Amino acid sequence: MPGPVVITGGGTGGHVFPMQAIAERLRARGLDATDLRFVGSERGQEKVLLATSGVELTLLSGRGIKRSLRARALVDNVGAVLGILGAVVVALNLVRKWRPSVVVSVGGYASFAVSFAAVCWRRPLVLVDLDASEGAAHRLLGRFANVRCCAFASSEPNAVVTGAPLRDEIVSVDRAASARRAARALLDPPIEDERTVVVVMTGSLGATRVNRAVSELAHEWSHRRDVTIVHVTGRRDFDTVRRSMPTTEGLDYRVVEFGDMVQLWSVCDVAVCRAGATTVAELTALSIASILVPLPNAPGDHQTKNARVVADAGGAVVISDQRCSASSLAQALDEIMVPATRDVMERCAGSLGRTESSEAIAQVVVEVGRW
Repeated sequence: MPGPVVITGGGTGGHVFPMQAIAERLRARGLDATDLRFVGSERGQEKVLLATSGVELTLLSGRGIKRSLRARALVDNVGAVLGILGAVVVALNLVRKWRPSVVVSVGGYASFAVSFAAVCWRRPLVLVDLDASEGAAHRLLGRFANVRCCAFASSEPNAVVTGAPLRDEIVSVDRAASARRAARALLDPPIEDERTVVVVMTGSLGATRVNRAVSELAHEWSHRRDVTIVHVTGRRDFDTVRRSMPTTEGLDYRVVEFGDMVQLWSVCDVAVCRAGATTVAELTALSIASILVPLPNAPGDHQTKNARVVADAGGAVVISDQRCSASSLAQALDEIMVPATRDVMERCAGSLGRTESSEAIAQVVVEVGRW
């Protein structure tokens, strides 16, 4: 092929996992690891999550712009802009040297430099819009893209609706009742069949308000023998949540810092999550009923928009971060855990699911690259 496929983005797991998913499908189509490049941020999770991928990884300087007029934020933003400018200089040199057949951007602040360089050197550019509203980098560069692969419906003239890319190991999760029972039996300790499993997962850092609400809920539900709560706190609040764990009389309450989402989605009945693009894509692809607590003040309020798409279809209940409490979670969970209600919500969530998204995006990349 004339040049490598460069996949850029990152800063959070919500961007890194789609990068992995696209690379997986391109390799399944015959591309060698040497035909691919990952470019991300020095400050993001990609340096850990992509380190063993077998694909060359380049990390650029820079961080996200803070959307605040406070003095501290303004000072930080000066540094952020300087970092981005430095990343652009490096990216211009890399793209000139690599002459990629296609640059694929999944968004995030780490994607701008390489996407901008692709435009400057007139290399084909494919944007992958993961959220219901596009990010700042893609808004700036959208009109220069050959194709925009969108997770949700779009009116852009160069857009195709593909869904958000998912890793093969997520798509292959077996959610049949028998498989779910088998997966629960493999845990240590096993989860009893009669329990409804609630998985709480709000990202690698975690969400303090959600973590506090779930911790309080565990105290209130300490007597319940029909529920298991698997509480993935993220690294920020893990110690605090562990210290405040109740002495349970019947509730199966498990607190972990990080979780294997393949394992957790295999046992989950109801999820409590943020509404990032990858999380929403996984929930809908796997037909999981959920409570979504959008990240407040997210750029463009994209998490609320993501959550509303699922809620409007009947697959989720949305609780604002401000309203998230033990009481509001208990009320919503008690409603969803009614089997008939959960069955309906699972079907509604599944109606939005796209399990072939990564393949659809890979096909676009192949067509744009013309190889």
